[in-house]
Amino acid sequence: MLIQNCNLPDNPGCYLFKDDSGRIIYVGKAKNLQKRVKSYFQNTDFDPKTAVMVQKIDSVDFIVTDTEVEALILENNLIKKNSPKYNIDLRDSKRYAYIKLTHEKFPRLLIARRRDATGRFFGPFVSATSRDYILAALKKTFQLRTCKRMPKKPCLRHQIDLCRAPCIGKIGSAEYSDRIRMVELILKGKTDELIKTKTRAMKDASDSLDFERALELRNQIAAIEKLKERQNMELTKRYDEDIINYIISNERVCLILFNIYKGTLENKQEFEFEHSDNFLEEFLVQYYSVNTVPNELILPEEVDESLHAFLKAKKGRKVAVKVPKIGEKKQLLDLVLKNIELVFFSDFEKLDDLKDAFQLPDTPVVIECFDISHFSGTSTVGSMVQFRNAKPDKSNYRRFRIKTVEGIDDTKAIAEVVRRRYTRLVKEESELPDLIIIDGGAGQLNSAILELKKLGLRVPVIAIAKKFEDVYMSGLTFPVRLDRRSKALKLIQQVRDEAHRFAVGYSRLLHKKELLG
Repeated sequence: MLIQNCNLPDNPGCYLFKDDSGRIIYVGKAKNLQKRVKSYFQNTDFDPKTAVMVQKIDSVDFIVTDTEVEALILENNLIKKNSPKYNIDLRDSKRYAYIKLTHEKFPRLLIARRRDATGRFFGPFVSATSRDYILAALKKTFQLRTCKRMPKKPCLRHQIDLCRAPCIGKIGSAEYSDRIRMVELILKGKTDELIKTKTRAMKDASDSLDFERALELRNQIAAIEKLKERQNMELTKRYDEDIINYIISNERVCLILFNIYKGTLENKQEFEFEHSDNFLEEFLVQYYSVNTVPNELILPEEVDESLHAFLKAKKGRKVAVKVPKIGEKKQLLDLVLKNIELVFFSDFEKLDDLKDAFQLPDTPVVIECFDISHFSGTSTVGSMVQFRNAKPDKSNYRRFRIKTVEGIDDTKAIAEVVRRRYTRLVKEESELPDLIIIDGGAGQLNSAILELKKLGLRVPVIAIAKKFEDVYMSGLTFPVRLDRRSKALKLIQQVRDEAHRFAVGYSRLLHKKELLG
């Protein structure tokens, strides 16, 4: 299977399983992406739902995060956005709840999942931890009631000085309303004026020798200052922004764009294109011509004023374009860079390792791999998959119904599909691969090489035998046994497994048609 040997990083992050149509069917988070994803293909003791899901996995994508906690947050966002078939549907997740101020004579503060006409709402709050802290601190600081029904005698909260007991008239509605107005100011983030007012009142109380009142006001001011910090953290996370970074290598631009929604990473998009002057501005114009312009754009370098004007025209108002050098936003730029290195350049390392392992004349940018499959000698087919830059290029996959071979003879079947494939490429004067891989041993290898010689082609060919994962190459007396941890072997296995999957799928299809027909 393609996934089993793919080169996933050891970092924390999220993995996205996709089916053969490219649709996301499952999102998961992991402390170690490589170990977690491989566990799906090394274990067989699954519940029925997971077993069905594993059978439908065609490819995997991933997004690296700095911590496992960030991966958990990202997982939640990806599930909400994509609604994968095999994830649990948690419609009322705690993450985006509001703080609700009820419409009552003595209002209460509650957590609300949805907005309605029964109160005033503040939020939504991205962080459940910050939301709960703010809620608890407001109730404690302003001694607000929490009981659903007003009792006829004070409860324990009044006894421990957490409630002013409006139920028995210990506080009037006017004074209680003043406290509620202060709560509203804090929830709206308007704390500076409130702190000034409280500070003046504290001084007046102290000058009047009302030290109990002064102490109460001092404690309220300290609580408001802490709430201000928490509230500012929430308010700064209310933005929508895109973060873009890139690496230029071999005249190619490898670029990744992160979409941030309400302060949390929601999506990752990868792009690769030829390098040119002003490529970043050209990319931004093309991308935002058809995609939503965010409130804020984080870039690794300054762009021309004309780009600012373009974004403003598309958004309908000014877009903040920032090039951070330090701080949280610079850390996000660095995180995008880390993802670029893992997504794009780990593949280049595999290709270089493969070139060195077999002393190939060129980097094997284009690899084609052949496999044969049958059902007890019937429905025999051949498959060819193509990898470009170490990634599947499914538009160039081909399948062959074996025409000249009777019974089980993989050697002759390989000869047929290699002959048919490269006779056509020679006739069409099409691009030849940099490396050919055969699923099999020395017999299949020699059969393929003989067909290429007949066509006058000199393309490096190797074969990999499943039992010991030995790799055969023409001119070598003995097979090569690569280190099982080597990038070269992992790439060969990945390509071989994909060719096998493609062949088995076609053979099953033909067998089913023969049974029905």
